[in-house]
Amino acid sequence: MAKCDKCPEESKISIPYGPHKFCRGHFLEFFERRVRKTIRMNKLVKGRERIAIGVSGGKDSLVTLHILHKIFGKIHPIHAIMIDEGIKGYRDKALKFAKQGCEELGVEYTVVSMKEEIGFSMTEVMKKISKDKKLGKSCSYCGVFRRMLLNKTALELKAKKIATGHNLDDEVQSILMNFFDNDWVRMSRLGPIAGIKGFKKFVPRIKPLYETPETEVLAYASFNGIEHFSEECCPFSWQAKRTHFREMVDNMEREMPGTKYKILASFREIKPKLKSFKGGEKPNSCKWCNSPASGEICQSCKQLERIK
Repeated sequence: MAKCDKCPEESKISIPYGPHKFCRGHFLEFFERRVRKTIRMNKLVKGRERIAIGVSGGKDSLVTLHILHKIFGKIHPIHAIMIDEGIKGYRDKALKFAKQGCEELGVEYTVVSMKEEIGFSMTEVMKKISKDKKLGKSCSYCGVFRRMLLNKTALELKAKKIATGHNLDDEVQSILMNFFDNDWVRMSRLGPIAGIKGFKKFVPRIKPLYETPETEVLAYASFNGIEHFSEECCPFSWQAKRTHFREMVDNMEREMPGTKYKILASFREIKPKLKSFKGGEKPNSCKWCNSPASGEICQSCKQLERIK
């Protein structure tokens, strides 16, 4: 019987990249200490800022909700935002877990319907795309619309930060995707705090799980009894390029534990040199919807025009 590295109790989880072996209690302590350090070292939250949390109902967003409520619940106003893309049999099921998680913690939440806000559900967008391949892939529309609605709602709530459930795996996949695409502008925007800085119409997004592997997020949810929607892959995700990068990085991590952290460390080394790739873009307001934009028209409005 393997023992915990910290005490005589039986080990409940093995972490190859350490390697570490922890009992339930010491794993939770290890997990929470790392999240607190990520928040502190990257200055993700300041003062008594109002925090909005994007909650989908999956493990990542509900663990983010759980741990931020534990750390900041008594000193920071917290409000969950749920985006309903209108994908029946998927998002409706996930939202039940999201609402349940908020109600158990006593966290207020707002559900935003994509159909009501922009006139299309993602199911309707997918139908249009299937008829016209020139429109591209559904994920490019969904991501843009979700980010726009999150920002719009956070502004209405007067939130100073939007916390998302992006974990180490998500960040590493994004780094490699942008590298393979030779997209240094997008690469320069990655990090524990993402988005446009110093622009009143944009609420910065923070990633408390930035340095936390996905498998450990799942273990934390399990050890804490955090019920979540387990079918996290969207029915349209087969179109996503990210799926291929996820498989590639996971295979490398199995063969060479610690690969994900090394990729993140490499990115941190080069990030200061990426400032020149921002292209001198200045934040602007979309002349159609007044949302943040890099040009005259924001990406959300452009995408809407395409599918209309």
